[in-house]
Amino acid sequence: MEFAFELALCAHLERATDWVLARQLGGAVAAPGSRVVDVVGVVPGPNFDGRTRITDRTIPPAVVEADIGVGESVPVTRAFDTRPDRARGLADAGVDCGFLVEERRGGTRCVRRATRYPDDWVGELVAIENKPDLGRPGDLRRQLRVDASLALFDQVVLATESHVTGAHLNRIPEAVGVWRFDPETGDREVVREAGTLDADDWGVEPLDEYPGRTDIAVVSPAAKVHKRRRIAERAYGKGWRTYEFPGCGNCVADADGRPYCEHFGRVVDPASACAESCAGFEAADPAADEGEAASLRAERTPWVRDPPGVGSRQAGLDRFG
Repeated sequence: MEFAFELALCAHLERATDWVLARQLGGAVAAPGSRVVDVVGVVPGPNFDGRTRITDRTIPPAVVEADIGVGESVPVTRAFDTRPDRARGLADAGVDCGFLVEERRGGTRCVRRATRYPDDWVGELVAIENKPDLGRPGDLRRQLRVDASLALFDQVVLATESHVTGAHLNRIPEAVGVWRFDPETGDREVVREAGTLDADDWGVEPLDEYPGRTDIAVVSPAAKVHKRRRIAERAYGKGWRTYEFPGCGNCVADADGRPYCEHFGRVVDPASACAESCAGFEAADPAADEGEAASLRAERTPWVRDPPGVGSRQAGLDRFG
């Protein structure tokens, strides 16, 4: 089952790397919903610690990109180039996550950054496409072609449980790396190293395909920077343990925080496999919650849970209240 394979790979990478991992994130620019990457690895950059000090949640990219400085607060409606209700919502989100500080000037709501945003907190972005059974590839060729030609990620990897043949390798872009991974033992064999894609250059995103023709979008470096920041922020705030445990006594959390069904003897996807109609259902409180998932994540990765934050009130601004 692909869900169990995906969680096993995430648990393995959490032990084997210092990456921040997340699952099921958008990986296209021109047609955002057309490509969802199974696993994203954020490789820490030189100022990763600067990012961890701000918040353990996602900072909305629109807040990061707004014309707001650290030293002087600006009215909310001027800070965000959008309609007033949207501006207020973005300000709320920025203040709530600790990246913005709210102040009042003559009755006007203003905001400023609590700190500078560390643009170099991300070293690389790695995209991993999971196909446990290469005998059932689905849309694999198109997905990897999009990844390779768009070059939104620095590296792209195909992870599979299948034996990988030369024919398999010839059917996917040469820059795509290949791992053979055993979810039971956690053994990972690098069949082919991933090449480094030029994420700073223009990209080509394949769109609709027709007989003899493929529509494309040419994606600028600036658009890729925007999307990469969005992916990295979403990954940092989201993590990979995004499932909810069911109210069933047979579904327990294993050592990696995965939902393990003792009735069927395997990891299950609670969203699709667990219900009162299940033969193994036994009503009980859920075995784990978001807090326990966060504890595991903080223990095993460089992500920092509930940092003290960087907000401070500028001296003298009180007089404008």
